[in-house]
Amino acid sequence: MGPLRLPALAAFLLLTLLAPLALNPFWLRILTEILLWMGLAVSWNIIGGYTGYLNFGHGAFFGVGAYVTAIAMVHAGLPFGAGLLLGGCASAALAAFIGLPTLRLRGAYFAIATWAFAEMIRQVALLLEVTGGAFGMRVPGLLDPNFFYYVMWAAVAGTCAITYGLMERSRMGYKLRAIREQEEAAETLGVATTRLKLAAFALSATFPGVLGGIYGYWTTYIHPDSVLAGSVTDQMVVMVLLGGLGTAVGPILGAVLLQAVSRFLWLQTEQSVLYIIFIGLVICVVVQLLPDGLVGLWARLRRPQREAGGAA
Repeated sequence: MGPLRLPALAAFLLLTLLAPLALNPFWLRILTEILLWMGLAVSWNIIGGYTGYLNFGHGAFFGVGAYVTAIAMVHAGLPFGAGLLLGGCASAALAAFIGLPTLRLRGAYFAIATWAFAEMIRQVALLLEVTGGAFGMRVPGLLDPNFFYYVMWAAVAGTCAITYGLMERSRMGYKLRAIREQEEAAETLGVATTRLKLAAFALSATFPGVLGGIYGYWTTYIHPDSVLAGSVTDQMVVMVLLGGLGTAVGPILGAVLLQAVSRFLWLQTEQSVLYIIFIGLVICVVVQLLPDGLVGLWARLRRPQREAGGAA
């Protein structure tokens, strides 16, 4: 977009900030859901896209953040802000603890290990009394859609800004991409691969922990089969793959498109089966035709124009 990049970004931020003034509560809820998935997709892209470690248990941090925030509010009597901070810190600490053994694995072994970890967390939540077990847990409600929209907006904007600054504009991002491309070569060049991978894993877990805390307070009810379901991670992965793995804009684009389609299909049919079929079709198309996602497709379409301009 060249010189139009900053004005376009400013216009987008302004429109999203003013959205509650023009939308009714129903559409504002849908827009809040889209923001939520944007933040989750961007967080998964840190470890899956920039670092190259496919985490199939990322949704566990979303659920942990939701439960820790809810427990802090219900059982400890803490305010929402303090519970949210605890949720993010708990998710980061859990990622650091789990990452010590699992980040020594690679490829499918790491993916399977993280999937097993997420399933273990779900089973623990089903058994513990403090989480409500199989009955779930209720959170004190707040009937203010504007409040949750702006809290979600701030959390997602912070997630995108921090991720962009660290992954695209700092040495950390370059080192993580070096690990993704050839970890052994990065080690020979002096990159502290273990420490960087652990930092990226903890950072990627912090954001869904915060978003999970907001989600739990927003919906007023959380259950292991909702906040800790495997489908949470599955949607993050597909959104990032569709938009563009390891890019700044790709996860945002994929989240907006898939969540918009999900809500459209639900409004038209009131069923979730069609969305599952659509997800399967998206995976097939991405694998066969769009290995670099929509961002990669746009770059390929723009390449002939740039080459023609350079020749001229």
